[in-house]
Amino acid sequence: MAPAVKRRKLEHEEGNSGSDASSAEDIANGAFSSDDDERDANDVSMDDLEDANDDATSTDGPAEEDDDEEEENEQVIEAAPKQQRDAAKPKDGEKPKSHKHSDVQLQDGVYTAETFKSNVFKLQVDELLDQVKLKYGKKEAPAENAMRTLKSVIEQIPSREPQLLAEADKSLKLSNVTIPFPNPHPPTDARYKFQYERPASINVTGSYPLKTATRAEEGTVIDLVVTMPKVIFQDKDYLNYRYFYKRAFYLACLAAGIKKSKEHKFKLSFDRLNGNQLQPILVIQPNGSGDGDDFSSSKCRINILLAAPEGVFLDAKLLPKANCIRPKGDETETDHKTLTPTPFYNSSLRSDATITPYLKLLHSSTANCDAFKDACVLGRVWLKQRGFGSALRKGGFGNFEWAALMALLMQPNPGAGAPPLSSGYSSYQLFKATLQFLARHDLSKKAYLIQARDVTFPKSGLAPVFFDGARGLNILFKMTPWSFAQLRLEAKITVDTLGDALFDQFDSTFILRTDLKNYRYDATLELPLGALGLDPAQEDYEEKLAGTCQKVHSTVVRALSDRVTAVNLSLRNHQTWKISSSRPNDNVHDHLVINIATDPANANRTVDHGPSAEDKQEAASFRKFWGDKSELRRFRDGSILESVVWSTKDASASVLEQIVLYILAKHIDIRISEDASFTYDSFAQLISSGRLQGQSGISAFTPIMAAFTQMEKDIRELGELPLSVRHIRAADAQLRYSSVDVQQISPASIVLQFEASARWPDDLCAIQRTKIAFLLKLSELLSTSHKNYKTEVGLENPSQPSQNQAFLDITLRSGKPGVPDFAFRLRIHHDREATLLERQLKDKTLDAQSRESAAVALALHNRDFIRVLSHTQTVQNLCTRHTALSPAIRLTKRWFDSHLLSPHIAPELIELLVVRTFLQPHPWPVPSCATTGFLRTLAWISRWDWRHTPLIVNFSSTASEAPVDSGTAGSGRMKAEDIEKIQTRFEAWRRIDPAMNRVVLFAATNQDTDGNTWTDRGRPEKVVATRMTALAKAATAAIRASEATSAIDDKPGSAQVTAESFFVPQLQDFDFVIHIASKYSQARRKKRSDEPKFKNIEMQQATSQSKPAPLARLFAEDLQSIYGDAILWFWDNESMLSIAGLWNPAVTAQRTFKVKPGWNSVPIASRVGEKKEAKEKEGKSVDILTNKEAVYNEMKRLGGELVSKIEVNR
Repeated sequence: MAPAVKRRKLEHEEGNSGSDASSAEDIANGAFSSDDDERDANDVSMDDLEDANDDATSTDGPAEEDDDEEEENEQVIEAAPKQQRDAAKPKDGEKPKSHKHSDVQLQDGVYTAETFKSNVFKLQVDELLDQVKLKYGKKEAPAENAMRTLKSVIEQIPSREPQLLAEADKSLKLSNVTIPFPNPHPPTDARYKFQYERPASINVTGSYPLKTATRAEEGTVIDLVVTMPKVIFQDKDYLNYRYFYKRAFYLACLAAGIKKSKEHKFKLSFDRLNGNQLQPILVIQPNGSGDGDDFSSSKCRINILLAAPEGVFLDAKLLPKANCIRPKGDETETDHKTLTPTPFYNSSLRSDATITPYLKLLHSSTANCDAFKDACVLGRVWLKQRGFGSALRKGGFGNFEWAALMALLMQPNPGAGAPPLSSGYSSYQLFKATLQFLARHDLSKKAYLIQARDVTFPKSGLAPVFFDGARGLNILFKMTPWSFAQLRLEAKITVDTLGDALFDQFDSTFILRTDLKNYRYDATLELPLGALGLDPAQEDYEEKLAGTCQKVHSTVVRALSDRVTAVNLSLRNHQTWKISSSRPNDNVHDHLVINIATDPANANRTVDHGPSAEDKQEAASFRKFWGDKSELRRFRDGSILESVVWSTKDASASVLEQIVLYILAKHIDIRISEDASFTYDSFAQLISSGRLQGQSGISAFTPIMAAFTQMEKDIRELGELPLSVRHIRAADAQLRYSSVDVQQISPASIVLQFEASARWPDDLCAIQRTKIAFLLKLSELLSTSHKNYKTEVGLENPSQPSQNQAFLDITLRSGKPGVPDFAFRLRIHHDREATLLERQLKDKTLDAQSRESAAVALALHNRDFIRVLSHTQTVQNLCTRHTALSPAIRLTKRWFDSHLLSPHIAPELIELLVVRTFLQPHPWPVPSCATTGFLRTLAWISRWDWRHTPLIVNFSSTASEAPVDSGTAGSGRMKAEDIEKIQTRFEAWRRIDPAMNRVVLFAATNQDTDGNTWTDRGRPEKVVATRMTALAKAATAAIRASEATSAIDDKPGSAQVTAESFFVPQLQDFDFVIHIASKYSQARRKKRSDEPKFKNIEMQQATSQSKPAPLARLFAEDLQSIYGDAILWFWDNESMLSIAGLWNPAVTAQRTFKVKPGWNSVPIASRVGEKKEAKEKEGKSVDILTNKEAVYNEMKRLGGELVSKIEVNR
């Protein structure tokens, strides 16, 4: 069966659709660049490559412009694109394209898993590429005209004679232009002169003519590269910032010349190239006047970059280990080898000189590999969705670095074997192989060299090294240890994701944004720059900031060690500034943000073990690092180790917070402990025992699990039972670590099954009576043999003889002061019941009502005695394996409760939603705390199109398999056939029940392929499922908005949202709300139980069996029974503060008079029209309408003092 087609939206603005590429003769020697992130310093130029220009900028033809314009606003991706049926047919008058590599496209549209993951994945990739690529229509034409104008204006700027610094600065200030000198500023007594001459060349460069440009939310960025002439430089200008000073002067001259032009007006500003203060650029934006130079409609901006002429400096002078910043007055060639290397300075200069060589590399790769362009686009999308860019503060790895890395990995590397990439690869193979290279190679520890020999690197170099020997540049020079570690982690996750054999994971790879900190990290520390001892006004601020960030990162990583899996540092991005003003400094109140991803197995460890006391050197280093916190301790195994012990008594400060604040205050600045803002697992505080503090997430349930184990042992030891016990198994949320409250409120359900016996009766009613007899006998034996047990037999389902009729409540009394009692509700399972019910269901002689009753009883039997047992054991195992799963489930249930959805959604379904987040976490790692698990679950619910897509949870993605005797057919590992079976069953339900009156949500697992175990019989109804989705979307939007705000408004805590705000019910959305009196609400009882008590009172309450009945919940259930489907009821099972209702318009709307409609009604005149005349002829001229006021009075009378007030909203 064909897979369901789903339309997905990628986050792109409609204003970035394309235009036809102008021909090479229209754009002078040019190629275009469109960078998603900011600007790529190394985006390549087409200078000296006229043939390449003609090929790259060839027009698609004017006949396509109208079609392109119609497709501008299309922003959706379809799983089945039209390319499949059109690809094999050439257009009229067009020759079929020849393919150099026939292995990319196979016969009959069939693709192997190596070439493309699957046929559907190939179609999705094709549609993605079609959507994100620029259309090359008419939209960019105004921007192209603006570039031609700029080229003409720049060529007419007059030369400036060589001038000293003071004269040069003064001459430009007359034009109201400030030279954007980098820090440190040039000395006032500098002897070298500044000169402006006509550029050697002006080129438009980059990805636009190569057709690898993509749409971007912020608009298209086009780079215009101006190559400076050799005459303005001297041989020693590579030293002591002299090149960068002359570069800044040249850029200011360009700004002054363009500004001076009277015929053409543009909006000018300066910016940093990729955030590098050594490389300012000129930003050209439309003036918005609507004249000929206004290119606002293109939604583009033009960046004027400066390039150093080729060969102006010797390559050997700019190698990574060279020093180019000499002491004042020392520019000799003799002693510089002993000076500290300046790799970042050297690479910044070298990047200006390698534009044309990289153009040649990228263009040759495009010519030799058909799939190279598409692989570049896939890489761009992947990087953007993960927040990476070429800018220093975006990780230093963007579109250019991706393209250059792929191109270099296809080049032969003498002595290293075959290249990692082949020109015969498909775009998917190139993309995946590049990720595999990044995941497997730790370039921070071992440099990777391409066509390079005898090149050494500084030992103190902290940037990863991928050195291109032919062009003399480390293309990763802008990266930091933490950004490269994050890049490797993302690459590993994506490679693992693409290896999923069951799901195509297209959305996880290309559609979902993963750069949201609330989903990616567990803890955040915000440090004001002032607390780090940094003054942005100082000239050496940039250098000190980089050094401080490195020290902070290394210190935190060493202190946290295996407690964390990732530590990432981030700062607010730089902004542009006016050409008439100096470059703005960072605000001293800005924050350095440290984001931490934890390892839940170690994050809350209270003792850090150091070296042995016998290892003097290591022990001394340990004591020096930890200071007064270090102490020598003897452990149980006899070892004597240096150790650090952390306290868990202070619940407000987690172990992580204690470590980070202490170590940074000791090694960085003492003010950090006072000024820092630390956030960790901020939502966990909303549930009891939610935060993992030196313990696992299930430790709060240890008492009830111990009581269950003790009770099972005691029952098995009873020797006078007629049959031996086969097993006693848990069937309750409290016994699978997933109840919201760790304190027991209601008895925990358990199921007992005896060994098989032929003496059981073969009649359903007789079986129920036999069960009652067994329970009575068990009650007698247990209470007699063990005095600490209290037992009571109860009856249920009296009107349904086919369903279970009895249960046994067992209370295990501790008898110890301060230790609570535990209650269990035991039911007996006999597998013969299912056989008899199936026989009734197939009996054609029975009436429809009896068969329907048998079907309901069979479904309940399978759910309560088979599915729940299997589900409980699986969730138990998963909660033991994943530390954060239990608090994440409890937090998510609390969210459903707080929004009054819990009466409609089975707790097992909520557990499946959260378990899916942990077992299928892509594109993130497995959640490490309750908050990330909860927020990611809400994010998935907000995206879940439950009308067309089933929920499929693969329990076998870990080693958690169902027990052998669980009775489930699909208890093994999930296979592709299981997925197809589930999909077929889901589609069948949608065909049978298109209105979704019976099954709204479809949730299946490898243990339960039916899919409707927890959602049958309209639970939840469609309106409830819609509200669940709407609430999840609102919560996800709030998270995204808070992060977007924090990126602009850098204030403490601005990246965090208030946890409590997610759990406030929106009561105004309901038709009416019944408010429960405070003394009857469960929230009040919980609050009182949390208050400090005298010890004797606490002991009495712990041993007391008199728990107040949940009157408010019983009242809500009575209302539901009385008013049936006329009102849809909502309440919070945990607090019972209010009961909300929605009138069902299909039932309570005006209708023909009826004697017993099922609710209080009032007669009214029939509607005007033909129907009224027909009713009058039939003698039925009166209709009835719900008497809502009377119904409200009935509710208040029924509730009595339970009801404080009834609030009517509409």
